[in-house]
Amino acid sequence: MPEGTVLAFDFGVKRIGVATGESLLGSAHPLTVIHAESNAERMAAIGRLIAEWQPALLVVGLPVHVDGTPHEMTQRATKFGERLQKCFHLPLSYADERLTSLDAEARLRETGRTTSHNRRRAKPLLDAVAAQLILQTWFESPSHVIPVQSLA
Repeated sequence: MPEGTVLAFDFGVKRIGVATGESLLGSAHPLTVIHAESNAERMAAIGRLIAEWQPALLVVGLPVHVDGTPHEMTQRATKFGERLQKCFHLPLSYADERLTSLDAEARLRETGRTTSHNRRRAKPLLDAVAAQLILQTWFESPSHVIPVQSLA
């Protein structure tokens, strides 16, 4: 694993949650959510984050069914990862993101940051926390890491 800062992404069609962490410390923190319509706008926003954080590695959450089989979003997240590599020429890894959104929602509910009344406003925070959980999973469980070559 490369030493240094790692940026993780929870890819979504409407939003991309972003988290950061340090490989030496092995802890992740929610960073931001990217709200951009076009791929060019998304890559520009990610480029600004990369310029600011200077990551040694990028991690993309790979959505799969509970049984581990791929679905439509698996392919979209993989394409997003390929686009990141092409644009930024940084090492890339995929991490199993099964149930991270549910876990993120539960964590936000526990802290009182989301309720049935403010769920819509809390949605962006949910995406950043999901990215944090993806990165934390990647730090803690190498068995959850999905090498890029196994997706080909």
